Amino acid sequence: MENKLIVSSSPHVRSNEDTSYIMKQVVIALVPAALAGLFYFRLNALSAMFFCILGTVGSEHIFCKIMKKKSTIGDFSAVVTGLLLAFNVPASLPWWMCLLGGIFAMIVVKMVFGGIGCNFVNPALAARAFLLASFPVAMTAWTKTGVNWVSASNLDAVSTATPLSFLKAGPSGLADLAANNISLTDMFIGKTGGCIGETCAILLILGGVYLIYKGIISYVMPVCYIVTVFVLTFLLGGFNLQFAMYQLMAGGLMLGGFFMLTDYATSPMTKKGQVIYAVLAGIITSVIRLYGGYPEGVSYSILLVNCLAPLIDKFVKNRVFGKEAK
Repeated sequence: MENKLIVSSSPHVRSNEDTSYIMKQVVIALVPAALAGLFYFRLNALSAMFFCILGTVGSEHIFCKIMKKKSTIGDFSAVVTGLLLAFNVPASLPWWMCLLGGIFAMIVVKMVFGGIGCNFVNPALAARAFLLASFPVAMTAWTKTGVNWVSASNLDAVSTATPLSFLKAGPSGLADLAANNISLTDMFIGKTGGCIGETCAILLILGGVYLIYKGIISYVMPVCYIVTVFVLTFLLGGFNLQFAMYQLMAGGLMLGGFFMLTDYATSPMTKKGQVIYAVLAGIITSVIRLYGGYPEGVSYSILLVNCLAPLIDKFVKNRVFGKEAK
């Protein structure tokens, strides 16, 4: 039998890990935070997760059928997008808005550009920005945790401010947090108001560590991003260590740092580029949180650096061996 030489483009090192395996690992990493969301926000969180995932998976399948292509829902990327979108919306968001957000994420942000790997921004964050621009009142109806297992109407009756809304005032907002009995421990375990998946920092960190351990993501981007936000909020917050720690635990910083900033399709290829990418995201997040009109800056910072990723890849390249240095 003749030996055949197969010529292909890089990378030349292959493994048995495919997209389906990677996405399943991400789902596993998100399960603890999802269970925490169910514990704190009850059936309202379950409804948001169900309809967000239904919107992403259903619209991707229907799009493939219309375009007469093989359905790609088996790679689980639509499930991950739907779950991440649910993590970025309030528990009180109506089901049809969750469904609409899922459809927007899949059709407008992902499938129109060619499917998985071709989108230039994170679909879940783009859908969140779309929902926030379209339904600002519903998207900012934050609720207290553990209110009721069944009725969404009870959620509206116990609306609350998020920790970031207090921190928007700067270090002086720490007194307001204390007055509302919101401690750093409460934010660490998720006993605060906010989006479904951003409240329990410890479980998001554990999920991120799991992905790093499994080799799904690198530690470079999450660490650079989180450290940048910590340093800037510490310096710009009057060297107040407590204020900087609250900034780390509040909002979607851990969710964005571990699960969205590290998206393969929208992040740079090189390690140097990833450092620049993560630091820029940290700077934008800090500026929006401290000086912008909106208390949270994670989603917009990641969307902005998503657009810069191709430019970063263009100017930050690995050394090419075998060529004479200029």
